[in-house]
Amino acid sequence: MSIQILSPRITVVKPWISLAVKEKLIHGFFFLNGILSVIVLLGIFALLVFTSIPAFQEINVGSFLFGLEWNPTSYVKEQYGIIPMLVSTFMVTLGALVIAVPLGIGTAAYLSDVASPRVREIAKPIVEILAGIPSVVIGFLGIVLVGPILAKVFGTHNGLNALNGSVLLAVMALPTIVSISEDAISNVPKSYDQASLALGASKWQTVIKVKIPAALSGIIAACMLGMGRAVGETMTVLMATGCAPAMPESFLGPVRTLTSSIAIELGEVAYNTTHYYALFALGLVLFIMTFLVNMTSDIILHKYEKVNR
Repeated sequence: MSIQILSPRITVVKPWISLAVKEKLIHGFFFLNGILSVIVLLGIFALLVFTSIPAFQEINVGSFLFGLEWNPTSYVKEQYGIIPMLVSTFMVTLGALVIAVPLGIGTAAYLSDVASPRVREIAKPIVEILAGIPSVVIGFLGIVLVGPILAKVFGTHNGLNALNGSVLLAVMALPTIVSISEDAISNVPKSYDQASLALGASKWQTVIKVKIPAALSGIIAACMLGMGRAVGETMTVLMATGCAPAMPESFLGPVRTLTSSIAIELGEVAYNTTHYYALFALGLVLFIMTFLVNMTSDIILHKYEKVNR
């Protein structure tokens, strides 16, 4: 009597779409998203350029870029000089970076290497929550809290000045700087840390002289993103800096940035007037400024990465 063993038949279900086709579809999807982003960016730039052209048909480019007075409603002669607003923008941004960069990097180093896991789990989300606070709320705090304190400390009539705007923008830029810098420091290879400690360096020396230099590319990126947040902020500086269109004299004087000028005047200006087109020219200048900041940061990051290789 013979026994036959029947082997089970295994049915292989072929996918309805091959792996190669799936990879091509995913590649095409991301490629289209990248192209769409570039098209949107070029469209914004083209809109600003073509809307600004009528302004430069009436305004001399030199007086626009280097003029010291912005007074488009003058009955004598309209003035469209943007130097006071450029100086105000740079003052407020520089003040915010002076406050936010050391504080942000120090906080990031503390969270990555000093704080206990429990403290890190509590502190980092709290810092990141600051990024979700509306800018109008930050501006309101600048009016009712920070401004009176500055006025009392420095003996000014009110606290609506460039220093107030710098403090508030530093608070708004801080979550970005802390979060990205902490990630960059935490991603430094453990071998760096172990080698430094093995050579006799203390924990503090390891963080300052080894880990932060090794994570410098990520820290620079964090500072640049924080700077971009400060340059492009509108509502906070509109509420807390006094919005005086004159040339700023000091950090204790009122200032008006490019963004606040556009926000104040665009809603009230007559359509298709020189003033209307000049505001789009301000937007073009702001667009070019942010583009140059991002391009400079990208060049610095690539150079630093080449040096470290």
